[in-house]
Amino acid sequence: MSVSDVIIQQIINGISLGSIYALIALGYTMVYGIIQLINFAHGDIMMVGAYIGWFCTRTLMLSFIPALLIAMFFTALLGMLIERIAYKPLRNATRLAALITAIGMSFFLEYGGMLVLTSQTRTFPEVFPQTVYSFGNISFKYGDIVIVLTAVILMTILTLVVKYARVGKAMRAVSFDKEAASLMGINVNNIISATFAIGSALAAAAGVLIGVYFNTINPLMGIMPGLKAFVAAVLGGIGIIPGAMLGGLAMGLIESFVSGIGFSTWRDAAAFFILIIVLIVKPTGLLGKNIREKV
Repeated sequence: MSVSDVIIQQIINGISLGSIYALIALGYTMVYGIIQLINFAHGDIMMVGAYIGWFCTRTLMLSFIPALLIAMFFTALLGMLIERIAYKPLRNATRLAALITAIGMSFFLEYGGMLVLTSQTRTFPEVFPQTVYSFGNISFKYGDIVIVLTAVILMTILTLVVKYARVGKAMRAVSFDKEAASLMGINVNNIISATFAIGSALAAAAGVLIGVYFNTINPLMGIMPGLKAFVAAVLGGIGIIPGAMLGGLAMGLIESFVSGIGFSTWRDAAAFFILIIVLIVKPTGLLGKNIREKV
């Protein structure tokens, strides 16, 4: 296998994995853009979506698309519920209080999941044909194509909603100035809830795709992908939707190449090393801009 074949193969693997990270990172960046909160429970919301998808495919015997839509719907409701119960009462509190609450909600979902679902690792059913396409020494599976297409479709829909839909315009207004948006007749609380719902739905889609990609799920599965997606959001520029997409793809490619050159045990460490470098060199991320604040 030539060097060029290895590079192309790792690019294909990285795009599949990076598409999943991008979906999770979008939830981080949307919530931060609206209320400047790092929702560390986001990865665990993804875990809930994965279990709903697993239940739909394993128990209800549904195909991929109905299971994906059901997981996105119920996880969106969960995201709105968490926002109203845990985050809304702290809307005017310090950022530290909200951050601690997010970490507490993360632990609640993780160990609540272990209590209800047990810590047993479950195998995700095969929802796609095990077809492998080969072009010389380069190969990819049918599932890889579906994962990338699903991510692209969802990210395209999100972009169109944010740019053209009424709720998307309201989100942009609230992200710029909550008080001014409220004076213009926008219900800020409803828009924040809608943001959590959309972000949670995307996380659920990522959870189902991770279940399909790795074939296993467990109550603690959201920790590492959630942290890597947070790094992706920071890498692209926290609060910037295209930046989350770019950062997610970059994280997937980096992880794939680190594994491809024989350092698979270091792929998690590489993500946090990148975070340190970005915070030192360009804290605003790849697409972020420095904003001066008047004192």
